[in-house]
This record gives sequence, structure tokens and C-alpha cells, in this order.
Amino acid sequence: MKLIIKFFAEITIKTTPVRKRFVKQLKINLRGLLAEIDPDLRVHGAWDSLQIEGVTAENLPATLDCLQRTPGIAQIQEVHEYPLTSLSDLADLCVQHLGAQLAGKVFAVRCKRIGNHDFSSPEVSRYLGGELFERCGAAGISLSAPEVRAEVEIRHDRVFLIQARHAGMGGFPLGTMEPVLSLMSGGFDSTVASYQLLQRGLLPHFIFFNMGGRAHEIGVRQIAHHLWRQYAGSHRLRFISVPFEEVVGELIRHVDDSQMGVVLKRMMLRAADRIAHQLGFQALVTGEAIAQVASQTLPNLSVIDRAVERLVLRPLITSSKQAIITQARDIGVEAMCSSMPEYCGVISVSPAIYTTHARVAEAEASFDLAVLERAIERASYTDCNLLDQPLEGIEDLELVAQAQPGQVVIDIRAPDEVESSPLQLDGVEVQTIPFYELKKAFAKLDPARIYLLYCDKGLMSQMHAQHLLDAGFGHVRVLRPG
Repeated sequence: MKLIIKFFAEITIKTTPVRKRFVKQLKINLRGLLAEIDPDLRVHGAWDSLQIEGVTAENLPATLDCLQRTPGIAQIQEVHEYPLTSLSDLADLCVQHLGAQLAGKVFAVRCKRIGNHDFSSPEVSRYLGGELFERCGAAGISLSAPEVRAEVEIRHDRVFLIQARHAGMGGFPLGTMEPVLSLMSGGFDSTVASYQLLQRGLLPHFIFFNMGGRAHEIGVRQIAHHLWRQYAGSHRLRFISVPFEEVVGELIRHVDDSQMGVVLKRMMLRAADRIAHQLGFQALVTGEAIAQVASQTLPNLSVIDRAVERLVLRPLITSSKQAIITQARDIGVEAMCSSMPEYCGVISVSPAIYTTHARVAEAEASFDLAVLERAIERASYTDCNLLDQPLEGIEDLELVAQAQPGQVVIDIRAPDEVESSPLQLDGVEVQTIPFYELKKAFAKLDPARIYLLYCDKGLMSQMHAQHLLDAGFGHVRVLRPG
């Protein structure tokens, strides 16, 4: 058996030089990927298809799985190839390889033919249809509504029996387009946006703005590793983590609540732009969709884009949330993305829906850009093939349903949230320390006492508790009321 790869339709309509370049890149990608499955697998072909030889019953499942996750492939056909001798011999081969599929079914024969022969394609279809009906126990023949199609291709002096067809992911081969830097939060939007870039042949390196410590980074690293391993294993991609807690703290202290969301996005773009420049990337990618949140109105997006000169791509700009979640499910990341937090306190309580560049410039006037510079300088770079390796120092968190006498609850929510909904616990001391000041303040607390971190959703508190454990503070727990 061999596998025949049919290209994504948009590849076939390219000019000859472009098509040759795309096909050559796909061959390079496949040779690297398939060598890891079985070094005996071979890739050849050029203009209208590629062929995979060396396929066995043992390596077929892994090979098909790999091909279905490789950009540039529209369809994979399982094919038996033989020399063309006579129609009688061809009928025997069809019974041997296709007969079991026809038992009890209504079927039709489809024949394609290239070359000079003393018979036509309809004549082959009629002859084989009669033979298969008589010899395979089929229920009948229907050209308009068959349950099963017996497919045969005759190319000059060779015949191909198509055992099965499998859909590929389509798109362009990786490496035919330029690398980009994709802003990755680990949520549905940024993950699906990165996948769609992969599907179009671009190479999205990932940049993550860490506002929740190592625990949050672990989750995002898992998602980035999944995207790389499943759909981009033929290429080297990087994961860049930028520590952004100090930036958020500066923003919350000095930026007006109404402008906070837009300014945060502008700071992220500025940092991404600097790193993209260092790496030689020409574009940034975000998962923003129009009007999904307050910062994603047209006026606000326009103001956000003015923070950088580099092109900002938004592949999901007109997508609905449900469509995004559906695609996340299709590519195997729904469960991972659904566990990623939306940070309490980062998005403002009363965001401006229609801001202007002048208002944002005024809001940013008191922001110390040296804080942003420090974050960029402290960015860490990891190859995506290493993202599945555990980070050092991660410990299991202890979750507590109820505070005990003598313990201290630390409310880490932003001041606006605490003011609108103060936390009151009978007989338990409650301290208020915003999450962006927690690490510095925690070092000054009594190490002999047990501290329970609290936030509304419980996600921010878990991640910052892990952050404190990483820093060596063993007297921290998480309050998760039942």
C-alpha cells in the first residue's frame, strides 16, 4: 500500500514557480516528520500529488495521524498500485481489495483515466460494476446515491485502487510564509488565532505576558506545546515569557480605570513589538474579535494599534465566540483553554468603549515606561519542543474551604473590587493586599502564621499562591469557600 497526498486547492492554482516552492516545502516538512515515525517511509512526487511509500500495517495509523495534522494537505488516499494488464485482472484486484466494503451495500464504480487505452472510463466502470455486483454480495448499484464508491484511477500503464480517503487540515505548508509573533494568553481566542496562522503556512512564535506567576505559565506552556507538537513539529518555534506583574501594578496605580484595558493592550503590543524587532519578525498576532470586550471596539482597536508601527494581524476579528470555542474543540484545546483565568482586577470596572488617542496619551503620561523596559529585559526564551518539561520548584497547593482561628486571609483583589464587595469573615483576620503588590508585601509578614489567599474566582489566588511557594514561602494556602 502507498498513500497519495492531494494538495490544498489554493496551492494548485498558484503560478508554476510558487506552486513548485510550496510543494518542495511540503516535501521537506513531511520527510522530517515521517522520519520520526519510521525511517523507511519515503516521500516523492511533485506537480499534482505526493506519494508516501514504505507504508505498513504497523506504521499506517501514526502516518495517517501525522498527515492529517500537516498544513498543506487537503486529502490523503490509501491506495493499492499495480501494473495495468487486463480488465479481467483489474476486476480480480478490485474484488481482493474493495470487495469487503461492498457486501450488502448499494455501490457505484468511479473510474478516472489518463493515457491512451482501447477502452473508455465509462466502459471500465460498467465492466467492474457488473463483476463486483456478481462476486461481492452487494445489495445493488446506484450511480446517483451509492452507499459505497469503488474508486479506480488508471494512469497510462498503472492502476490505482483507492481503499479509503482521509481529510487533511488544508492550508499552506509551514515555512512558505513568514514568521510572526503571536500574543498568547492561553484562552480560546489567542489559541485559535495561532492555529489559524499555522493553517495558512505562517510560523507563529508565542509571546506570553505573565501576570500570575509560574502556575499560569505552566498552563499556557502546555497549550503552546500542544499547538507545536500537533501542527508545527516540522519547525522550530519559540515560547517567550515576559514577566508583566510589575507592569500591571504600575498600570493600576497610575492609569485611570476607564482607560486601563486599552493601555494594558498597548503595553503588551509595545513589548511584543520590541521583541519581534529583535527576532526579525514583521507582524504581531492577537486573538481579538470585534466588540467581544470593551477594548475591542473599532475606536479602541485603532488606538491600540497606534502604539506600534508593526502590522497587527487579527484572524478572528469577525468570529463569534461560539465559533471560536467550536474550533478550539476541533483542534483539541477546549479543556485546556477553559481552565485559563481571566485575571480579576486587570480589566477595569467601567472601561471606556469609545476612547481616543488623546485620552490614552493623557492616561499613559504618568506611567513609568522603565517598568516596561525591565519586563522586556527579563523575558525568557524556550524552544517549544522543551515546553513539556516540568518547571523546577512547582509544588502542590493546599486548598482550604474554611479559614481557622489564627489564620489570616489575604484578599488579593484589586482595590475597586474590594471596595464594591468587601470580604467579611467572622472571627478571622482579613488583610487586603492587591495581587500586584503581594510578592513584595508577603516577605514582611510573620512567617509563623498561615496565610490564605482569596479572590472571587479562586484562579488568581491559586496562581499567586504558587508564585509565593516558588519564592520559598511555605506558609501560604488558598481559600476556596465551598
